[in-house]
Parts: sequence; structure tokens; C-alpha cells
Amino acid sequence: MIAVGNALRGDDAAGLEIGRRLSPADGIRVIEQDGEVAAIVEALRAARAAVIVDAAAGPRPGRLARFDAASHPLPARLLACSTHARGVAEAIELARALGVLPRTCVVYAIEGASFDVGAPMSAAVEGALAAAVARIQAEIEALGDAAPEQPASIGS
Repeated sequence: MIAVGNALRGDDAAGLEIGRRLSPADGIRVIEQDGEVAAIVEALRAARAAVIVDAAAGPRPGRLARFDAASHPLPARLLACSTHARGVAEAIELARALGVLPRTCVVYAIEGASFDVGAPMSAAVEGALAAAVARIQAEIEALGDAAPEQPASIGS
């Protein structure tokens, strides 16, 4: 699982927090990323299957959206308002162009409202984390033997 975010920017920490709350059972490996495209592409290159979670600006903070990124490009509006200069959508498309995107690549985006430097996570996003963790953990466990294989964490 690739957890993307910035712990110092309010709701942008949601992806990292979800990754930190996942149970390490069943070989789930969490790689924390700050949204840097090349590092995400390298993590995708090494995976047989990938689940990525990041925060996105949206009208309903706390809502979790799921996208099959292996089958279709992410919607343009998704992650367009990122605190990362470039990010998940660009990394996925670059990995696709390079032929290194895993056949299974799922992106979860949790909508956030507050991305200011030094801001705390909003109550809506904080309140949605437990359900998001449960849903993402269930999907990762369902992947079984197709779970990402990573020899070590990459990035921050």
C-alpha cells in the first residue's frame, strides 16, 4: 500500500494516517510517500498489485472514493488540487506509459477540506479514518498473493 500525504498540512495527512493504522498482518507493507512522482513510479514498478491512498479536495470531507487506476485514468478533478507539485495521477500515467503500472492498481481518495500548513486534520476526515482503514484493509487482504512485494520502504 502506498500512503501519500503531508503530515504538516491538515487533511493532507489522511493518506499517511490511514497507512499507519493498517494492520501489518498478512504481509501488508505500507510505503509512505510525499507525492513525488518518480518515487511513486518506482514503488509501482516493484509491485505486482498496488493500493494507493491520498487526500483530495472535495465538497464532502471524509468521503472515500475508490478508482480502478489500472483500467482507466483517474478523473481529472481527482487530486487536481494537491499539495504535491505533481502527484498520484501523474505518477500513474507515467507508470502506464512506461509499462510498469501493475495490473491491479486501486486508488482511494479521501476528500478533505483543510490543507493549510500547520492546520490540524478536520473533524470530518478524522471521523472517517476508521471506516476508511477497514475498507482499504479488506481490499488489500482480498488481493492475497497479489499484494505488493517491496523489499524496503521507499520515501519518507
